[in-house]
Amino acid sequence: MQADVRRTRLLDLVRSRGFASLPELAQELEVSESTVRRDVEMLEEAGSARRTHGGVFYTGPSPNLPHFELRHEMQWSKKRQIAKAAAQLIEEGDTVILDGGSTTYELAQMLVGRTLQIVTNSLPVANLFMASTTTELILLGGYVHNATGVSLGPYANEMISRLSARRAVLSVAGITQQGLYNSNLLLVETERAMMKAGGEVIIVADSTKFGRQSLAQMCELSEVDKLVVDHEISEAWQKQVQDAGVDLIVAPAEMAIIDRPVSHKAS
Repeated sequence: MQADVRRTRLLDLVRSRGFASLPELAQELEVSESTVRRDVEMLEEAGSARRTHGGVFYTGPSPNLPHFELRHEMQWSKKRQIAKAAAQLIEEGDTVILDGGSTTYELAQMLVGRTLQIVTNSLPVANLFMASTTTELILLGGYVHNATGVSLGPYANEMISRLSARRAVLSVAGITQQGLYNSNLLLVETERAMMKAGGEVIIVADSTKFGRQSLAQMCELSEVDKLVVDHEISEAWQKQVQDAGVDLIVAPAEMAIIDRPVSHKAS
């Protein structure tokens, strides 16, 4: 079997099962476990899978959610950069609320295998933690938006209102001087409920979102505790965020050579 065909088959197996052990993958593909490990390393680099003790998790977007998959691919390197910085803000044992944004999804991939409680309204995010033995998963119910796999509406809002978390990590479609925006009215209502339930509100947004307005305002900038962005944010926007009293985390382009992200706390 050619290498590219084998890796495609491996990815299909992991995607369909959510989690698969190395021995069963080797048996299915009729190759050695060392070959499977090398293939998984390539899938990890592409963000499609993640190896853990004894097996492999699927971490790619659902093939049944094309809109989510498209958003996941847009500005991917920036989203990955931001996710690496945001992951360092999450402590072991935290209860963390995650929404269904594509940048939040990148963060979720990096939290797989950690000892956390995850609360989410996103089916793609929930799928990452389904087979995890170290993470407690709470999935919010309600109307499911079929293009993104995110549950919205009064049932989701009611459930989240009964919960409390140390941190809420949310994504946005746009940020202006007037505040933060998203493109769906029901989504904004659910995210407002998530903000109330989170002791600390962290926004993850790439630099292309600044200066862009969307359909519904989620909140004013000053209502956010931390904002994590990639290194291409302009100096003018850095000042705007700091002046609003927000802790600005600017993720460096190469996180591998830096232990922690750069934090600019407004005085």
